[in-house]
Amino acid sequence: MKPMLGRLVRELPLGEGWRYEPKWDGFRCLAARDGDDVDLRSRHDRPFARYFPEVVSALLELGERRFTIDGEVLVPAAGGAGAFDFGALMLRLHPSASRVERLAREHPALFVAFDLLAAGGEDLTAVPFAERRARLEALLAGAPDVVRLTPQTGDPGAARAWLADAGHGAIDGVMAKRADEAYRPGARAMLKVKPEHTADCVVGGFRGVVEPAPMVTSLLLGLYDDAGGLRHVGVASAFGRALGRRLLGEVRPYLTELEGHPWEHGFLLEGGPMGRLKGAAGRWEPGMPMDWLPLRPELVCEVAYGQVDGGRFRHPATWRRWRVDREPASCRFDQLAVGAPQ
Repeated sequence: MKPMLGRLVRELPLGEGWRYEPKWDGFRCLAARDGDDVDLRSRHDRPFARYFPEVVSALLELGERRFTIDGEVLVPAAGGAGAFDFGALMLRLHPSASRVERLAREHPALFVAFDLLAAGGEDLTAVPFAERRARLEALLAGAPDVVRLTPQTGDPGAARAWLADAGHGAIDGVMAKRADEAYRPGARAMLKVKPEHTADCVVGGFRGVVEPAPMVTSLLLGLYDDAGGLRHVGVASAFGRALGRRLLGEVRPYLTELEGHPWEHGFLLEGGPMGRLKGAAGRWEPGMPMDWLPLRPELVCEVAYGQVDGGRFRHPATWRRWRVDREPASCRFDQLAVGAPQ
């Protein structure tokens, strides 16, 4: 079965019949139990059970022997405080069985449940969501701590409070669902409410192409840490040809030599647990092919971004505008509500 999906919106829907839940920042997972067998499947039907044995064991402790639950797999961040570590979660997908066992001890996962699709051999997908939720609450009564029921509210004020915290390690938005809605596999029948975060970043360099016409393909973004160093936090990209050509003309006067540049000895040298994500910032050090051109760190631009991991944008940011009114030195990590990567 394919999971029901959410359609992205920026505003919280209001009115009777809406139910709100945190949108967790983990791996979507359908958990199906049939007697002593538990199957975990990703949104794209990838088998997950071998990677998360502690979740399988916890689901086998539930009183009901046949069910299908829609939920999310998460790994709590070190130090707790309600945050989750997406990088550590990515690490759990390791092919080695011995490594899987060790990671399960070092970075144990949770399964957060938010819908019940079947129980005791009964298909519940046509049942209204409010009833499915009640059945899920009953099924998880007394469940081990590894399996948790997601919070839910009908209060828009509480949902707005969740949105205010979104994007900083615990949740990345709010899911809005109709209490009378059936479960529609594969359909975008829920609303995924995600605020748009913005930050003012220093442009330390750019990547570009010459053919079919010279243009900027990505801007390399930085923020200053407490020691005064300019740390590379990600890229802004997906400009389109017209904007890419325009940006090339606007950044060209700031071209400079690598010597004396804040990144002359490299950037992102500390690496990260997720490695290089497609389209995101990549590690560079002298000796590697130089696929970027340095700019004097004098330009500031406003970008929109989603999630932040380890003080970096998880995905490429979206360029909004130049900020000629901002001093580069004022562009610091406190905009992101996270510290600089260590």
